[in-house]
Amino acid sequence: MTAIEYAVFRILRLFRKLPFNVLGIGNQKVIFTEYFKDFEKVDAVKGIFGEKTGEVLSHLKVELSWIFGYMYVDGSDGHLVISKGYLNTGNKTDIYLDLIHELCHVKQFLDGRELFDPRYDYVDRPTEIEAYRYAVQEARRLGLSEDRICLYLRTEWMGEGDFRRLAKSVNVLIR
Repeated sequence: MTAIEYAVFRILRLFRKLPFNVLGIGNQKVIFTEYFKDFEKVDAVKGIFGEKTGEVLSHLKVELSWIFGYMYVDGSDGHLVISKGYLNTGNKTDIYLDLIHELCHVKQFLDGRELFDPRYDYVDRPTEIEAYRYAVQEARRLGLSEDRICLYLRTEWMGEGDFRRLAKSVNVLIR
């Protein structure tokens, strides 16, 4: 992580401590099943939530944000925050895999697990490895190549060493 990325990360974490959500001003809030149709029928999602899939998704709040970025689970109450820009311009396969990844985090949150454990680097955090493994499993089910899965795993906040550690942790072959 570069110094600028670290500074932005720290500022965003500071905003979370304020009594009101500065970053939430102007955001649209919806229920997952109202925005993402038929996800309760997706085997990968049913694999996460089991028989409670419909119930969880019909109560899961989604905050459509104007802030740049991708998506994440809000650690305060477990709702999903998604960048409108990413939904409008992102690769549909990546968005789908990110939804699978983040729904895994929702399940972890519901199970009382710490999503942002500061004792670990991002790529070493057990909750991240589990969510990436699940997304990689779904990517393989979709027929994505190892090269395409590597493209999915690479993010701008990860250095080459971090990327390689993550790929190894989730059993993805780097060519």
